[in-house]
Amino acid sequence: MNRSSLILLSVIFLGAAFRFYGINWDNTCCLHPDERAIIMYTLPLTMPHNIAEFFSPQSPLNAHFFAYGNLPLYLLKLLSVIAQYINPSFATYASINLIGRGISTLADLGTIIILYFIGKQVASKYVGYLASFFYAISVFPIQNSHFYTVDILLTFFITATLYVLLLFYRHPSKKNAVLIGVLMGLSLTTKISATTLFAAFTIALSLDFLIVFLKTPHRPHIWFLHLPVFIKRLLTEGVIVVGTTLGTFTIFQPYAIIDFHEFLEQNLQQSQMTHNAYIFPYTLQYVEKIPYLYELKNIFLWGLGPALATISFAGTVYVFATLIRSGKTGRNYQIFILFAFFTVYFLIVGNFAVGWMRYMLPVYPLFILFGAIFFNYLLQHLRRSSNIINISTLGIFFCSTLLWTLSFMHIYAVPHTRISATQWILQNIPTGSTLAIEHWDDRLPLIDSEKYRFVEMTLYDQPDDERKWQIINEKLQQADYIILASDRLYLPLQKLSDCTKYKLCYPQTALYYQKLFLGKLGFQKIAEFTSYPTIPILDIPLYDTSADEAFSVVDHPKVMIFKRR
Repeated sequence: MNRSSLILLSVIFLGAAFRFYGINWDNTCCLHPDERAIIMYTLPLTMPHNIAEFFSPQSPLNAHFFAYGNLPLYLLKLLSVIAQYINPSFATYASINLIGRGISTLADLGTIIILYFIGKQVASKYVGYLASFFYAISVFPIQNSHFYTVDILLTFFITATLYVLLLFYRHPSKKNAVLIGVLMGLSLTTKISATTLFAAFTIALSLDFLIVFLKTPHRPHIWFLHLPVFIKRLLTEGVIVVGTTLGTFTIFQPYAIIDFHEFLEQNLQQSQMTHNAYIFPYTLQYVEKIPYLYELKNIFLWGLGPALATISFAGTVYVFATLIRSGKTGRNYQIFILFAFFTVYFLIVGNFAVGWMRYMLPVYPLFILFGAIFFNYLLQHLRRSSNIINISTLGIFFCSTLLWTLSFMHIYAVPHTRISATQWILQNIPTGSTLAIEHWDDRLPLIDSEKYRFVEMTLYDQPDDERKWQIINEKLQQADYIILASDRLYLPLQKLSDCTKYKLCYPQTALYYQKLFLGKLGFQKIAEFTSYPTIPILDIPLYDTSADEAFSVVDHPKVMIFKRR
């Protein structure tokens, strides 16, 4: 085995260790709402009995779920059917998510590998090593690999598509055109981000075709003689890309066509959500979100961490400046293709009214690639300085990035907070007690819930008037305990207290939470369960309460339990 292969295998092993570590720390409870939704729509899928049933909107293979693409559902179903011969539980709700999490991890390891080859192609093998290593230890991809959601798969397919675009630039051919179409189709059947993906892919693909023409040798005074050849190539290979994309989409998401009405309706609803944070209760957290700054803040503080994010942000500026200054070499042309996709995707998604961190996951590999290019540039300059400065700078940077990653691995080294809260409830709350839980959040305890009575606190309801609170107060009178399974409701609803400022406001709900937390509601907090990223050895917690809500809610939410006095 040569040195290059050994280095890359070491990076892959490191990435796999971080992603597989604690993969079942939540005891397969499916506490990520997206993972839970995918599983719930996957389990009922069965093969149609005949062709006529297959082409019917009522087909048992139609999940009637188009918020995401159907490829992740079909892939999970297929592998779970195969895996059930090893263990029958892999085809059940109890363990099917472990199959899905394995898919996520393998897909992200694939992204690590592709990122190495992209870095090697646009710069050097050292940039490839750095890019793959930086991505392997990036916190947010590691977190998402601990669940089966569509964004890790989408990132893999997008990164693979961009790599093939670079191959097409170097070797234009019908084979590469087919590969581009297949990967674009797989991306769209993973997640229907039609506007974003189509716009970003179209710009990158168009630039690829244009640059192929520009680099074709010809004399300036007869350039027009090459135009017909370029048009023929554009039409032929462009048609291949479009046709293959549509064909792949049809094969892996046939019910987008067969059940087009439902497909369109659900996607229009999702589109409305990206333009209006008031559409759903769980998007109220994004009211007054500052476009782009919100995304960059979460990438900097939590997704990559300050050290790696600083290098990546600086690298993005460096690459942009380099493209402006030169733009004449083949390598810069290739980076230009990547930068075009990155820019279009970031500008569209960053302007969404909602700002889930996972929406930006597809540009993490490119952020990191630009950072690796810049870091390699810095290394070349450091070689001119003393060895002590060189070694010290490298040591501080790599230690800080690894420490940041290890800090977040602490989450998977301890039980999920809702698991701990469930155990405490079963041991300390008497059977038959009435528990007040919040709607749009997970019910606790997670098991043996039949031991208790529940009243649901419908705190998102509008209007926030006396009638609403008459109903809620009646429920409070019945409750022996109040359980807050996360900060999903109380953070945004307290913020939306000013009715002169917000279209939807919750002044009485904000007052309710204030009284509850101050102990003025007749309930006293008796238990709290938290799990924060913790710097190893120093045992210093990193309080990530300022991060995007989903960053903590999915794997380490803060749980509070209040008892009636």
